[in-house]
Amino acid sequence: MSRASNRFLAYVPLLLLLVGQVFGAAAPTVPQNVTELWADFDPRAEPLGVEVAAEWADDVGVYQVLRYTIGTFKGAKARMAAFYGRPKVDAKVPGLLHMHGGGQRAFLNPVEYYVGRGYGCISVNWGGRPMDEKHPEWPNTDWGAVDPTQSNVPGYASLKPTPKSLASFASPKNNNWYLLTLACRRALTFLERQPEVDGDRLGVFGHSMGGNLTFYVAGTDARVKAAVPSVGGVGFRTHDVPGIPGTARKTDGSDAATALFRKTIASEAYAPHVACPILFLGATNDFNSRMESVYRCYGLLRHRNQRFTFAPHLNHRFLPENEVCRPLWLDAHLKGGFAFPKTPPAELVLDRPDGVPRVRVKPDRAMRVGAVDIYYAIDPDALPRFWRDAGARQEGDAWLGECPILDLDRPLVAFANVHYELDRPETLSRNRRVERLCLSSDLLTATPEMLRKAGVKATDRRSLVIDDFERGFHDWYVLERGNPHHWQFWTRKVTDPKWRGPKGARLTLEVKSAHENRLVVIVRENEWRGYRGRRKEYLAQVTLKASDNWQEVCLQAADFKNAKDAAPLAAWDEIDQLGIRAYADIVRLGKKVHLGGKWAGPMPQFRIVRWVRRG
Repeated sequence: MSRASNRFLAYVPLLLLLVGQVFGAAAPTVPQNVTELWADFDPRAEPLGVEVAAEWADDVGVYQVLRYTIGTFKGAKARMAAFYGRPKVDAKVPGLLHMHGGGQRAFLNPVEYYVGRGYGCISVNWGGRPMDEKHPEWPNTDWGAVDPTQSNVPGYASLKPTPKSLASFASPKNNNWYLLTLACRRALTFLERQPEVDGDRLGVFGHSMGGNLTFYVAGTDARVKAAVPSVGGVGFRTHDVPGIPGTARKTDGSDAATALFRKTIASEAYAPHVACPILFLGATNDFNSRMESVYRCYGLLRHRNQRFTFAPHLNHRFLPENEVCRPLWLDAHLKGGFAFPKTPPAELVLDRPDGVPRVRVKPDRAMRVGAVDIYYAIDPDALPRFWRDAGARQEGDAWLGECPILDLDRPLVAFANVHYELDRPETLSRNRRVERLCLSSDLLTATPEMLRKAGVKATDRRSLVIDDFERGFHDWYVLERGNPHHWQFWTRKVTDPKWRGPKGARLTLEVKSAHENRLVVIVRENEWRGYRGRRKEYLAQVTLKASDNWQEVCLQAADFKNAKDAAPLAAWDEIDQLGIRAYADIVRLGKKVHLGGKWAGPMPQFRIVRWVRRG
């Protein structure tokens, strides 16, 4: 769109006003900021009209399937289905609102879990998927004349009017997030009106898209006294990552529409309005919440009663020591009796005689420190970057980590994870016991200009050894750990220049397998780097003999075949991930292909993964 067109769009509100004056019609009012957007909404005004469709009890609580009125839009009522549970106690209890993620539905599991912890909890079914396939008779969410669900995906990035939007003219009230936030605020009204719930102690939490909603609700409703968004509720998505064009998420409109979206819908616009204590539960490589954007957005809050916990190497999931922070944060601020340590203060020291940057972290000693991990990276893109371990060592009351770098042309990014020992084990859902909680420091960054100015030197060297497994899978993320057939091991070390495969080198693994098995080795190109090229996955299958001895697997680039068309991998230059799996199901040339098989015996053991030059 031309600059002239953008200038014209900027005058559209004025033209509408003039037209209204000439013809005697009122021009539509378009909210210009968060305050204006929510000024005319009262979440308590319309009757809830609660209908209970099913009710049952167990030893701990009473549970319901219900629907409440969201509101009346374009003459039709919208109704929200939900699970609700309350503990069997006489005293008033805090209330919690759970908001599910994209592609999901209301969950009974978190309701049962938090009822067991002494909360009244409601899980809303904003996406409209069936509440439970075993109970088709249960009523579902009915949005009536509007549709902010994932059946209307363009509505998350648009302000334009559609047959299913709220307004007949361009407005932030047409955006899905507005209606979804409104519906969730109505759930807070339901909670505060339950006789067993203390309406002055309400909390909110949600994952992914539910994390977005957690941030929106916390930023618009003063009834929220504690919030825990996970991998969602992060601002600046419509902005490019500095130095990497093409990373911004697009809105459906002009530059003027994008500017209005940023002022009324984007999470960074809500950050100054979040007044409650808030904990962000994240993963370092999450596609929905870039680390830099998390810290930048939370820097706009007008209070510092905030914490962060990031699971290293993971995407859209966490480790138990991160996950346990959620119930403990809610307990701390809605029930009392648990005091969170402060955010671990950390600093990046650049001007050192040896030219090697150092991270120094001094944990809060309010709890006993069990371990400290210091991570650093040199990739400007948070999604595919590999987090190096800085080898934290204790000196007095602080922990230090060295951060040698290969060159001065890339930024340096670092943070610390402090693992605190719990006074007593906590239980998560599915009876998982946790003995530690993990809190993350602030994110530390240094640009290439800062590195040069401080006299930092390029002292690091490239390594042919990707991993010797002396620390197990510390530099990997493991999926389905303990599952004898579905385990997966993945690392991003190969995207780091230190461990990138040299031209013509072979990838070598030393493996031990108690039974004859087929092993699947996978490399991925341009993982989350769409600006660099299309994402591609290449796979190689090798047969392992049954042996108590170590076996060497040696693969050249051409041994890896593209998952879609069987084309060989040309070079290691742009691979971002290395994976080892028991099996993989792909569709190649239009046909389903199964690689590997049902793994026999215990999971394999690995002694070394490295590059071997031809010679």
